[in-house]
Amino acid sequence: MKNIFSVKSLLPPSGAVGDIPSTRDVYSRVLSIAMPSVCEMVLMSLISSIDTMMVGTIGPEAIAAVGIVGQPRMLVLSIFFALNIGVTAIVARRKGEGRQADANTTLRNAIMIVAACSIVMMILSVTFSRQLMTLAGAKADTIDDADAYFRILNLFLPVNTLTLCICAAQRGVGNTRITMYVNVTSNLVNVLFNYLLIGGNWGFPRLEVRGAAYATVMGLSVGFVLSIITIVGHGRRGYAGFLHLSARDNWKPDIQSIKAVTTLGGNAMLEQVALRFGFFAYARIVAELGTMAFAAHQICMQFLNLSFTCADGIGIAGTSLVGQMMGAKRPDLEVIYAKAAQRIALVAALLIAGTVAIFRVPLVGLFTQDHLVAGLACQVMIVVAVFQPFQTASVVISGALRGAGDNRYVAKVMLLCVAIIRPVCAMAAVYLLGTVLNLGDMALIGAWSASLIDMVIRMTLMYRRFNSGKWQEIVI
Repeated sequence: MKNIFSVKSLLPPSGAVGDIPSTRDVYSRVLSIAMPSVCEMVLMSLISSIDTMMVGTIGPEAIAAVGIVGQPRMLVLSIFFALNIGVTAIVARRKGEGRQADANTTLRNAIMIVAACSIVMMILSVTFSRQLMTLAGAKADTIDDADAYFRILNLFLPVNTLTLCICAAQRGVGNTRITMYVNVTSNLVNVLFNYLLIGGNWGFPRLEVRGAAYATVMGLSVGFVLSIITIVGHGRRGYAGFLHLSARDNWKPDIQSIKAVTTLGGNAMLEQVALRFGFFAYARIVAELGTMAFAAHQICMQFLNLSFTCADGIGIAGTSLVGQMMGAKRPDLEVIYAKAAQRIALVAALLIAGTVAIFRVPLVGLFTQDHLVAGLACQVMIVVAVFQPFQTASVVISGALRGAGDNRYVAKVMLLCVAIIRPVCAMAAVYLLGTVLNLGDMALIGAWSASLIDMVIRMTLMYRRFNSGKWQEIVI
């Protein structure tokens, strides 16, 4: 077992091309970037779960209403996620090359692109909010709350997307501690105002689902201010270090930077569209099973998201270090750091899987006291546990490929697995179990099993690409 984690086992077949750090140094460097990201992502996911718990005090309909908003909101944000993948990869490469000025030029132009796009998307999403909620599967008992929640969030879309852009650049440099402070503080503000506004505590009005939306935008606003401080301020904590912008900089659009961001972002856009279409269609299929089944689904998604964010945090370290090593022209270290991130992710996956399987009953009990919803959720939690090793491996490997700029391949895999295989298998499973065999509750488990099939295929294809070494030939 020890040999599996040694630096020698991480070397590519071509061997070393320079000095190789010790096993301790390799894992220390990965963890120094990964741990703040993991803490950030996990804490944000936990806070999101607390958000769901607070909304759950209103009833299953409220949980379903907020859950329905999830995929349409991600669909709106997909263009910005795609651009940010390009920002992270380019800034990481420039960091490895020692080109600080070019990294800052990339960030300035990305900010201008995001600001313009977010205003357009804000207008469109607010205008067609109710239609999107209906398309997402909102019923008569959830449509009004879902529509109000979605509108309020999207009025603050520019604030949200600019924060995401700045944090993406900081992750490229490896400043994950900064992004952790920004996002954790933002989400803690969200939780505080959830408590005050959902139930009407300490003299505040009881706004229920709308209160949760107002709490979210207050948190987003705090995060935006903090993210701005990280690139314009000065201080002992290293703020405004490698990335530093000011009003005196040249804010004239730079065609080369815009082309680089939009090219990588364009490839990532296919991935994001595939992801959002697939998740949207999948959520729509599950929503047709009824409010109780969708509430159980939403509870289980909290735990799947928690494990996903853990893997994503480790994957960020892979993205940053692979990009930096490619900039430094060290193909051996590119592979070493990518594999080290995979080893760490495997250990985390096994720990999470055991926890979810053993403690599923009390964990589900944190979200609901409805026996029907809890029973359904506990059955699905077994599938969530099985998910873990496949999900973490897929997320971390795809992160390394993105760091290399291999977004096109990742996008093709996502298109095949998430946009085609997952919804088709889910629809077939729901029809077979729910309609043909009339097994009722088993239909939800069938839908989740379809997701597992998608994840296994996705992981296999990502491993195949990584082992081919083609991603090391990409030039940004």
